[in-house]
Amino acid sequence: MQIQQLFSKRVGVIATMHEKEKVISPLLEQELGIKTIVPSNFNTDAFGTFTREVKRPGTQIDTAKLKAEIALKMTGETLAIASEGSFVPHPLVPYIYSNREIVILLDKENEIEIIGEEFSIETNFNHQVVANLQEAYDFAKKVGFPEHGLVIYWKDTAKNTIEIIKGITTEVKLQETIHIALSNSVDGKINLETDMRALYNPTRMKNIEKATLNLLSKIKSLCPQCSAPGFAITEKIAGLPCEMCSMPTSLTLSVIYQCQKCGFKQETFFPNGKFAEPAQCMYCNP
Repeated sequence: MQIQQLFSKRVGVIATMHEKEKVISPLLEQELGIKTIVPSNFNTDAFGTFTREVKRPGTQIDTAKLKAEIALKMTGETLAIASEGSFVPHPLVPYIYSNREIVILLDKENEIEIIGEEFSIETNFNHQVVANLQEAYDFAKKVGFPEHGLVIYWKDTAKNTIEIIKGITTEVKLQETIHIALSNSVDGKINLETDMRALYNPTRMKNIEKATLNLLSKIKSLCPQCSAPGFAITEKIAGLPCEMCSMPTSLTLSVIYQCQKCGFKQETFFPNGKFAEPAQCMYCNP
């Protein structure tokens, strides 16, 4: 089974409304030989918004798959690509946010589902409550404005509603919005946050590009038994021995690759001579 035979000259639907095709399409078209399209009037905000008006309907992967499924129904094609991002505190480093981007390829013709991923601390994800224009300017400078867009929201005194303005990318628009928001805010304070939609966030767009590259590397990884693409790591096994005492540690000793088509598994160990530092050993460094 050759990659070009699977994908060449097929139409790949990019399920986006936030210009993610700018980084996804060139890579997929060059490497897979497909032609990509973006469905018109495809509202991805219906699958969740970073500004919390709409809750994501499921997990990150479930939501990306749902986008791809609906894009296929809208277009009648059999190949779709969708992306979904999340921003959470780093699991190991305090006070640092991380960005996890996934890009899923869904191929109904060949019954293939492959997921590329990028986990990065390269993000400007941030928010702050401000009470005047100078505080707003200071925050904007810190997060890379105007190259990176901003979102402003506040509780309106007269309407008793939460007002949100997104996609602020000019100083004039920022100044106008801050003035309106402060004049109508219940407590004289407003909330600023980074606009994390891809078209307003170049840093996030780079992580989507990296996730696409990871997707391509998995597509090109073929099963040794049936040659299906997507022969990828599905499990990591701990137990890398300590260099000093040879006892097993919590570090990865080997990884399991598995084919989603035929189920074939293959275990790959780290190269001979690789050991864990004694500092990572619970016996040498309890």
